[in-house]
Amino acid sequence: MATEHPRTQVMTQHRFGGPEVLQLEARPRPTPGDDEILLRVRATGVTPEDWLARSGTAPLYGDPPFTLGQDVSGVVEAVGREVTHFRPGDEVFGRIDGGGYAEHVTAPATHFAAKPALLDHTHAAAAPTATLTAWQALIDIARVGPGTRVLIHAAAGGVGHTAVQLAKAEGAYVVATAHPDEHDFLRDLGADELVDVTTTDFAATVRDIDVALDLIGGDHGPRTLNTLRPKGLLLAAVPGDLGLSPEEAEARGMRCAVVTPEPSGERLTKIAALLASNRIRLHVEAALPFTEAAKAHELGEAGRARGRIVLTIPS
Repeated sequence: MATEHPRTQVMTQHRFGGPEVLQLEARPRPTPGDDEILLRVRATGVTPEDWLARSGTAPLYGDPPFTLGQDVSGVVEAVGREVTHFRPGDEVFGRIDGGGYAEHVTAPATHFAAKPALLDHTHAAAAPTATLTAWQALIDIARVGPGTRVLIHAAAGGVGHTAVQLAKAEGAYVVATAHPDEHDFLRDLGADELVDVTTTDFAATVRDIDVALDLIGGDHGPRTLNTLRPKGLLLAAVPGDLGLSPEEAEARGMRCAVVTPEPSGERLTKIAALLASNRIRLHVEAALPFTEAAKAHELGEAGRARGRIVLTIPS
């Protein structure tokens, strides 16, 4: 009698639409390629890219069917023959190219880093996209340091609250825009100056900014140029409408760069050291069971989640 191939549970979708299109299915358990690991997922992060892809607003994976999920944390179950730096039983976290809403995933080993021992899987799954976006923007591109004046929009969100801490770890002065309910939270993370988005026009009041990180898009980009010093840098890290082009920024004497986070175990290893030392603290607004992915999307799309939303998967 033939042995049945092991199965795994996947939260997938067969059409664009609201959170209700997400559905649980059983699939054959994947097998890692030569340079890949098979990960038993313990938690997966929910990001804005997920609900934009689900709805078709930003079709990041083409047409359905597809499985969402880029941020994962879990335990290595098997490794490909070319993988030498991980072995079964290792706890790792990373950003993958989709498919993370599943009990098991395969992805290149180079996408992962060892999970800090004191960080649970829920918080580790909240980290990859948020920290990689902030790192690529502030470290790799802007090279912020002592004395750099940094403006961060949507500072209490998943990427924003990470960027505040990373900028402060590098010695920068941080101006953060947020709803007043988030100001105490952001002060605790190190923000030097808070702008109340409900009563204050940041574009008319904030000045002398060296580096601005836009996590909102639309008209925030063009308006943020008003806050920059000559030759100041606008970093656009939004999956949708950027609001302007690099050429438009240059025409006004500024610079603009688009930030697209990439999987990188090498960067995550450096970030893991900051997480382990508590120099970056990840806030998880909600940790919901894997089966409640639709509820997680509803919460995220409401637009007031502080930090990250995570789906947990029992071991």
